[in-house]
Amino acid sequence: MAMAGDPNIITDFVVPANYSGTIDGSFFTFTGMRSVISSDYPSTFTVTKASLANFPALDGQSVSYALLQFPAGAINPPHTHPRSAELLFVVEGSLNVGFIDTTNKLYTQTLNVGDMFVFPKGLVHYQSNDDPKQPTAAISAFGSVNAGTISVPLSVFTTGIDDTILAKAFKTDIATIQKLKAGLAPKA
Repeated sequence: MAMAGDPNIITDFVVPANYSGTIDGSFFTFTGMRSVISSDYPSTFTVTKASLANFPALDGQSVSYALLQFPAGAINPPHTHPRSAELLFVVEGSLNVGFIDTTNKLYTQTLNVGDMFVFPKGLVHYQSNDDPKQPTAAISAFGSVNAGTISVPLSVFTTGIDDTILAKAFKTDIATIQKLKAGLAPKA
């Protein structure tokens, strides 16, 4: 049997080998959300993460966090987290959410302030602020210091999979695939 997840640690906490600062309360404090809380809503969907990459005290703790900001009408496109479930908590506005299980069954729900929803580990899911006027904010908690994110549209259409293969897979023509790829290409 194979299992994957964050490794267990045998100490109270892990100090990165290259860390040269003092180990005090500030080591265990992440201030990266301050600017987000005190600023205006972004014009596009934005994720601000507190994960191992920017908060070293999380090493070995099997947790991370993200603040999701949805301007009116914004979406978080279909994606998956291969190393963790996601527990989403709506703190402002409302969200339509959904995930697809391994039998291709879609589970959807409309969430309001104070509602929580769990996206099972590894399953494709999305969130959508369908309100054309009001922004939405949510907090996501993960059971991994690095849940990983695989965007379905980006991984399918921007990673170099041959147009012929994609056209066959999606039962369409190469011109349609090229239009989809062009729409997802980074802005120059």
